[in-house]
Amino acid sequence: MTMVLAMIFILAYAAIAFEHPLGINKSASALIGAGLLWTVHALALGDPAKLDAQLGESVMATAQIVFFLVGAMTIVEVVDAHNGFEVITRRIKTSKLSSLIWLVGVVTFFLSAILDNMTTAIVMVSLMRKLLNRHDDRLLFAGVIIIAANAGGAWSPIGDVTTTMLWIGGQITPLAIMKGVLLPSAVSALVPLGGVAHHLRGRDVEAPAQDNGLGRASTSSFESSLMFFLGLGILVTVPAFKAATHLPPFLGVLFGLGVLWLVGDLVHRDKEDDAKKPLTLVHALSRIDMGSVVFFIGILLAVASLEHAHILTALAQGLDRIFGRLDVIVILIGLASAVVDNVPLVAASMGMYSLAQYPPDHFLWEFLAYCAGTGGSILIIGSAAGVAAMGLEKIQFFWYVKKISGLALIGYLAGAGVYILEHRLF
Repeated sequence: MTMVLAMIFILAYAAIAFEHPLGINKSASALIGAGLLWTVHALALGDPAKLDAQLGESVMATAQIVFFLVGAMTIVEVVDAHNGFEVITRRIKTSKLSSLIWLVGVVTFFLSAILDNMTTAIVMVSLMRKLLNRHDDRLLFAGVIIIAANAGGAWSPIGDVTTTMLWIGGQITPLAIMKGVLLPSAVSALVPLGGVAHHLRGRDVEAPAQDNGLGRASTSSFESSLMFFLGLGILVTVPAFKAATHLPPFLGVLFGLGVLWLVGDLVHRDKEDDAKKPLTLVHALSRIDMGSVVFFIGILLAVASLEHAHILTALAQGLDRIFGRLDVIVILIGLASAVVDNVPLVAASMGMYSLAQYPPDHFLWEFLAYCAGTGGSILIIGSAAGVAAMGLEKIQFFWYVKKISGLALIGYLAGAGVYILEHRLF
C-alpha cells in the first residue's frame, strides 16, 4: 500500500508542478490525487470507524485553514473595491528610480505581512504601471516586489499561506514568529533590493500619461480610508483575538468579515443599486480566487492521507539518516519551494515532524516558515506572488533567472545564515 500511495502522490505532485506545460489546472490534479489517496487508504485500512475518525480530523484541520483564507481574501477584495490601497500608493512620490525602488520594497515588505503576498504583489505591480512608463524598469521593480512580498509574508502569521498553516496547526505563535523571523526576512529582501537600487542609481523616474480612472468604482476619500483601515485592522487583530479567546483564527476573521459587511451596508445604504453592487461583500466573494482555495483543499487532504498512513514519518526519519541536520534539511525544503508549490511542502513537513518531538516555536518550525516563504522567490514560478506578477507584466522565465534569481538566492542564503546565527546567539 505504501508504494501505491507514494506513486499516486508523486504523479499528482508532478501534474501540479507541470501545470502549464500539461494544460491541466493544478486544482484538478490536487482533487484527483486526494480522492485516489483516500480511496486506496480506506481500502487498505479496512476499519470504517478508524477511517471516519481520521477523515474527520483531517477535514477539520483543512476547514480551519480554508475558512481563514476565504475570510481574509474577501476582506482584501472589499478594501480593493473601495480603492483603499490608494491610501498608501498615492503617497509614494519620488523623482529617482533608486529612491523609488527602496520605497516600494519597504512598503511591499510590511504590507505583505498584513495582506497575503500574492495580493500585495498584485497591488504593487499594478501601482508600478501608474508610476513607471518603461517596461524594462517595471520588470526590475516587479522582481523586487516578488522578493519583498514573499519575505514580508514569512515573518507574519497572516502574511503567507504556509505561515498561516503553521500558526493554525499550533507549530508557531504570532509573537515568536515575528521576533524570530523578522530580521532574517528583512535581510533576504534588503540584499537583492540593494543590488537593484545600485543598478538604477542616477536614473530619473519616467512617469506614464495619467489615466482617467474609468472602470473603477466611485468611492469618496472617506470611504476608501474607512474600509482600508477597518479591513487591515481586522486582519491585524486576529492574532490578538485568538490569544484573548483561545478560539481558532478563522472565527476571528469571519467575525471581522461580518463587522466589515455591516459597516459597508451602513455606509452605502443610500446609494443606487448599480452604484452599490461593486462595493458589496457579495460582489467581493465572487472575485476571490476560488481555484486556489480548491487547490488548498485538495493538497491538504492529500497530504493528510500520507500522514495517517505513516509515510511522512518514515520520510522524516530517512532525511535525518541522510543529512543528520535539521538546518540543512529545511534549507533544502526552501530551495525545493522555488520549483514546486510551497503549500504541499509545508503540509508534508507538518506531517513529517510531530509537535511532541518539536514543540511550538521550535527552531524547525520558525526556520521552515522562513525558508518555505522566501525560497519561492528564487524562481518566478516558485510562489503565488511570482506567478501573479508574471501574468501582469508578462515576465519571461529566463529573464527572471538572469536578472533576479541570483540576487534572490543570495538574499535567501543570507537570511538563512542570519536566522541560524540569531538562534545560536539568543
